[in-house]
Amino acid sequence: MTSNTQKSDENRSKRKKEMENEPAENPQLSSLDKTDSAFPEGSQSPYKPEPLEKVLNEMNKEIKNLLSKYAHILSERAAMDASYVQELDEILKEAKTIENHLKQKRESLKQRFAAITNTLQS
Repeated sequence: MTSNTQKSDENRSKRKKEMENEPAENPQLSSLDKTDSAFPEGSQSPYKPEPLEKVLNEMNKEIKNLLSKYAHILSERAAMDASYVQELDEILKEAKTIENHLKQKRESLKQRFAAITNTLQS
């Protein structure tokens, strides 16, 4: 029984040593390193790189397209914000009208109560 535990301990320690000796590599990085080493500088690659001008023109078109979309979204948002401001202005006007109407009603009630008080005192 002790020989089995000794063997398993030895196996574990061997595995630990092997793991320590192997560098911990990122699989993505190691695959990138392999592709870099497969085509050393100066050698021909299996694909033809696009001319720099063509790539830049395509990127320029894409950037202009994105900026156009962004400008369109901003203009929509500005129009929506303007409509909100207009709606709030209308609500404020209505609230002021209601406030003035309530003030007039209060004054009218004060006058009626004053008239009733005067009549009761007489």
